[in-house]
Amino acid sequence: MNVEVIFKIAAIGLLVAIITQVLKKTDRDDIATMVSIAGLIIVLTIVIGMISDLFESIKNMFYLY
Repeated sequence: MNVEVIFKIAAIGLLVAIITQVLKKTDRDDIATMVSIAGLIIVLTIVIGMISDLFESIKNMFYLY
């Protein structure tokens, strides 16, 4: 696992948190919720890709087909 992935996820979380706070201060709670959900989907996409790579390497390690 690369440290770059952790930094990428942290940067996305920080950016989403800042945008959400700004939108909530301007009474745009619905858009703030959508931004939070979009950030969650982006991070989940990254994590699912990493889990897929993990299972692929386990399959190759034990010669499972």
